[in-house]
Amino acid sequence: MSLNPDQIQTLCLLRLSAIGDVCHAVAMVQAIQRRHPAIAITWVIGKVEYQLLKHLPGIEFVIFDKSKGWKSYGELLRALKGRKFDVLLHMQVALRATIASMMISAKVRIGFDRARAKEGQWLVTNDSIAPQYQPHVLDGFMGFAAKLGVTDLTPSWNIPIPQADEEFAARLIAPGERVLAICAAASKAERNWLPERYAAVADYAVSKGFRVLLCGGPSAMEKRLAADIQQNCKAEITNLVGKTSLVHLLAILRRASLVLAPDTGPAHMAVTQGTPVIGLYAHSNPGRTGPYTCRDYVVSVYDQAMAEQYPDRQMPWGTRAKGEHLMAMIDVATVCRMIDKLLSAREL
Repeated sequence: MSLNPDQIQTLCLLRLSAIGDVCHAVAMVQAIQRRHPAIAITWVIGKVEYQLLKHLPGIEFVIFDKSKGWKSYGELLRALKGRKFDVLLHMQVALRATIASMMISAKVRIGFDRARAKEGQWLVTNDSIAPQYQPHVLDGFMGFAAKLGVTDLTPSWNIPIPQADEEFAARLIAPGERVLAICAAASKAERNWLPERYAAVADYAVSKGFRVLLCGGPSAMEKRLAADIQQNCKAEITNLVGKTSLVHLLAILRRASLVLAPDTGPAHMAVTQGTPVIGLYAHSNPGRTGPYTCRDYVVSVYDQAMAEQYPDRQMPWGTRAKGEHLMAMIDVATVCRMIDKLLSAREL
């Protein structure tokens, strides 16, 4: 399809989930807004993710609530009835998103290149972004901005935090206070580090002058992990798991000095706030999904795990390592050394 970016008036973005991915997508959207400020942007987004991004300027959100099953598609169709966009950016490779895209009318429907347009995405698009060699997810998303004529692809973020949420974080973290925020839980338990090792790092951080906050959502798994960490700690730490909204957490991460997290959304939330992150990786390739601006501070055993599981072949970029206990390959001493590296490299 021929596409003149300067003639685009309306654009629909389809990226439903997850927290980390929508954080990457924000950088792409705001790159488009800087280049094409007159384009009216509508973002079809998941219900949870909307709670984090609902204050973004210049964007109309349409919520897709996957918990409603097939009814969610009908609601999306009704929400967009009678509207036809100049461009659809189909940015999610998942069957759910492919079906959802059929509820969206657009002249030009841009997806990933053929090699990445899985789950039927290539069937519902008529244009694509340029192929990329082993990109980070964020760089992959920036391919959509490049397709629309954006040349400045340096990621930056402006996610507004309401004053009430800023004040919530200010009551927890005093100006100049050195704080380590541990966001211990990933969406899948196998990606979580061991609670006694989190506790050992927390104790080390306290010895270095940090106050430690445990942060996370309200699920039973997250609360149990936080309780186990707290029980194993010798030092006193503050447990906020299940006690904050997503925007509260974003405000906390903005004020924190350092974040420790596995492959989970809050690591990417911290990146949007300019807070350094130590990422813990075993199952996924940090070159693809690591905290974008802090990949030099990742503690990863991914390459080791892949070499053990596939000793005789090179696997495709982004292949996940398999196993329930891979995170146990990450030792406490390596993580503590990474804290020291950050302390020597930055003023925390």
